[in-house]
Amino acid sequence: MVNDSGQLYTMEGVAAGVIMLLTAYIVISTTSIYTPGDTHIPDMQLEQLGSDVLAMMDTPDTNGVKSDLEKFVVGDDSAGFEGMFLGYCNAKAIGADNLHMSANVTYRDASSNEIRDYPLVGPDNTWTGRESAVRVTRWMELEGNPSGVSGMDPSRPRVVLVEVLLWRA
Repeated sequence: MVNDSGQLYTMEGVAAGVIMLLTAYIVISTTSIYTPGDTHIPDMQLEQLGSDVLAMMDTPDTNGVKSDLEKFVVGDDSAGFEGMFLGYCNAKAIGADNLHMSANVTYRDASSNEIRDYPLVGPDNTWTGRESAVRVTRWMELEGNPSGVSGMDPSRPRVVLVEVLLWRA
């Protein structure tokens, strides 16, 4: 004997199925997916790290003493600059990071009234041009002329721009 109660159970089953499918669709569609728009976040963190390292290197230990950054730029000590910069950048609580860099110094040539630059640290052999590099800059005033740089006016304050490209290889 067949009655109408079997039809009610079928409608409840269909409604429950639709509710479960709708719930599954909502859950799947709201999960976060790493999109190309999120790729700027690690770059911003790397840029902030490089900026902090340059600021730390440009802070003298005591009053009246040159900062480490000024000593490296005036003395044209590329090995010392690279070692200290990457030492600070690659420091982690556990292990070490794999960061690489190149650096330029930009200045105004007073004799020709042109903006010139020279490499402080050249890129190493990991640089292919396809890496996601960030640019970190720091303006600094020098007490003396950098080694091997002519054309800076000694009667005026000498301000140079230290520019570092920083990338993960």
